[in-house]
Amino acid sequence: MQIKRNKFYIGDIKIEDIIQKYGSPLYIYDQKVIEEKFNNLKDKIEYPFLKIHYAVKANSNTHLLKLLRSLGSNVEVVSEGLARLSLKAGFKPSQIIYTCNGAEKEELDFIMGKKIQPNLDSVNQVEYWGKKNPGSKIGIRLNLNMGSGHHEHTTTGGSESKFGIHISEIKNIKRIVKKYNLIINGLQQHIGSGIPDPKTFEKAAHALLKISYQFEDLEYIDLGGGLDIPYRPKDKEVDIKGLSNVIDDLMSSLSKMRGKDLNLIIEPGRYLVAQSGVLIAKVTDIKTHSGNTFVSINTGMNHLIRSAMYSSYHELVNISKPKDRSRKVNLVGNVCESSDVFAKNRSIRNPQVDDLVAILDAGAYGYSMSSLYNGRPKPAEILVSKDKVKLIRERTPLDDILESF
Repeated sequence: MQIKRNKFYIGDIKIEDIIQKYGSPLYIYDQKVIEEKFNNLKDKIEYPFLKIHYAVKANSNTHLLKLLRSLGSNVEVVSEGLARLSLKAGFKPSQIIYTCNGAEKEELDFIMGKKIQPNLDSVNQVEYWGKKNPGSKIGIRLNLNMGSGHHEHTTTGGSESKFGIHISEIKNIKRIVKKYNLIINGLQQHIGSGIPDPKTFEKAAHALLKISYQFEDLEYIDLGGGLDIPYRPKDKEVDIKGLSNVIDDLMSSLSKMRGKDLNLIIEPGRYLVAQSGVLIAKVTDIKTHSGNTFVSINTGMNHLIRSAMYSSYHELVNISKPKDRSRKVNLVGNVCESSDVFAKNRSIRNPQVDDLVAILDAGAYGYSMSSLYNGRPKPAEILVSKDKVKLIRERTPLDDILESF
């Protein structure tokens, strides 16, 4: 998003023109940003056997999936639903990795039937897979007592995490593998989401590679996702080049000692799509009392839950007033919950009723976590490519919502 001629644009299109045609609230994605982020990973991580698997849960719009596929991305999914969606978007089973969590037997059966590579998450899952599909290849997700993330709810490793097979179970896993003649061809570890420091990944990678010597038939090492983006103005971009240096040294040493080249898999989600997306909403009401000014907009935690769930920070821009004076307000949503607050005591250029407000960096875990809570329709989604605007998901009609209740 940038200012041209005192107006806000995405690509070559004025945002106000998009809203005039498609209404608000509205998710808008900039294709150029997604392309730049993907190419930045591909170009700066120099390990020659790198495979990028986009984490579909971050944003599962099929148009974005097709865009990423065209750039050379694979995908990582966490459910049968997302696996089916990825297949619908044109990904081959060989381009999909399934990382399960509390999976039902029917879901595992589906993954087996489609010959999608699994990263199994528990002793029970390995036992079931072995009974149903002996002699097959599996990956396993390990919990090496390491976790990190921007919030405790996004930390996916460690002693209190539900994710992964704990290192204390490795002997048990090997017993089951031998029993059913399984082959462990991959190890995965995902320590959390929203990690800004490559040193955290370096520590996790060292731990995973150390464990890897206990497994003879590996074809890949999967470091998971979790790369952060600079949500706040003073935040810095993740040092991808620094991460590349760490990865290249570790993986090259491991491949040399094993006498064969191993694939390296990473699973970025937020990093690829978050900065491409903005959520545009209209100011509907303003009230002041007890020294507080509350600015209500026609969206809420039902459309972007990150602030309510994680106390996440998103930059706010009044795109109707690019050069007006600023004042501190509480920006709140229209959902009947006290936690439906996007920002408290935040400076924004003098908001008035009917102004348009942009919530930035909303391309990841925005629409994909949205709901029909309070009986309010979900936003439409728009993809902008230079001077072209494409409707990639229609707004949910209210009549359709009422039919589902």
